[in-house]
Amino acid sequence: MKKVIHTDNAPKAVGPYSQAIQLGEFLFCSGQISINPQTQEVFTGDIKTQTEMVLKNIEAVLKAADMNFSHIIKTTIFLTSMSDFAVVNEIYAQKFSAEPPARSTVAVAGLPKGVNVEIEVLAHFNAK
Repeated sequence: MKKVIHTDNAPKAVGPYSQAIQLGEFLFCSGQISINPQTQEVFTGDIKTQTEMVLKNIEAVLKAADMNFSHIIKTTIFLTSMSDFAVVNEIYAQKFSAEPPARSTVAVAGLPKGVNVEIEVLAHFNAK
């Protein structure tokens, strides 16, 4: 049965979508961008801070589903510039030191609210 996952500790959706959907043992998380969940303000400054904010927002959604980064099996990273890849990769690697998930990283022409990075994840309860 499909279950909508929502937390006030992650940004509100900026469109008609849910923060995440749980279906059985899978959790499908919508892409997160650098929005402060307390103020709903978008941060478009340096890529390091944007990436840290994105990962913090992902962590909040996972926690709302009783999961954590060890449950993630696939990520997709969207970047407006591949020149940011090394910095994003460095911050990302801090969350996945052992047995990192499968991943795709793609360059895109633009992202919502003028941010430079968006990350979406797929998690599974038994992946831990």
